[in-house]
Amino acid sequence: MNIDARVRERITPELVEAFRRDGAVCVRQLLAPDEVVLLREGIDANLAAPSPRAKVASRSGDPGFFIEDFCNWRDNESYRRVIFDSALPAAAGLLTGSRQIRLYHDHMLTKEPGTRAPTPWHQDQPYYNVEGDMNCSMWIPVDPVRRHSTLEFVAGSHRGPWLMPRSFMDSQAKWFPEGSLAELPDIEGTRARQPILGWELEPGDVVCFHMLALHASAGVDGDRRRRVFSVRFLGEDMRHAPRAWVTSPEFPGLAERLPAGAPMDDPLFPVLWTAA
Repeated sequence: MNIDARVRERITPELVEAFRRDGAVCVRQLLAPDEVVLLREGIDANLAAPSPRAKVASRSGDPGFFIEDFCNWRDNESYRRVIFDSALPAAAGLLTGSRQIRLYHDHMLTKEPGTRAPTPWHQDQPYYNVEGDMNCSMWIPVDPVRRHSTLEFVAGSHRGPWLMPRSFMDSQAKWFPEGSLAELPDIEGTRARQPILGWELEPGDVVCFHMLALHASAGVDGDRRRRVFSVRFLGEDMRHAPRAWVTSPEFPGLAERLPAGAPMDDPLFPVLWTAA
């Protein structure tokens, strides 16, 4: 099946409606098996030689190990081929309604078997240097993911408000000043009353979500590894929002090249797809 046919078959009007209503959807088998193999190869190469941007996100006493790495598409051929040549950018265009899709960044997240470290509830966009609504992040596991270890979302939370971003390890407000944004509500304490979405996943499945969607994930079982490739896409209304602090990820020198409020027209963010 070619890319256009794969996108037309899987990104249905009903799925687009669900994405815009809930802020998160699961697209089954959006990637072909050979593309999953490519991503595995790319992640394994990344794990063997992490970039200077890599971060360990598990504590020293954790029986597992959680590592993240960012912005490696220019150096990792497997990542680059999947980002540029797969159905992902076209799917982002249809889901967001944008007539043009740019790459924002790639993000590798691997939890080794037995990792207890959760990923706490948060929104992504407050950590970033962009503003706008036409955006789509994709969370792509290359290992099977059980329901209790999957990425979960609060449906409809992408409509706002922006909530205070805090560091995951020590809950510090390193991005926006204390008191400038609303605090995160107690999602776990009110879980039974929350419209929580999540899916058991197989390699090839792709979870697509808005950058403001509240999301979190748990640790992984001792018999299950969870290697994930995440890629973030920007639509035509997304604009540069320089910050006075270090964003996650950081784009050194961008503020000197791109003024506040400008479209993300920079070689760091290549155009991947344009509507016919």
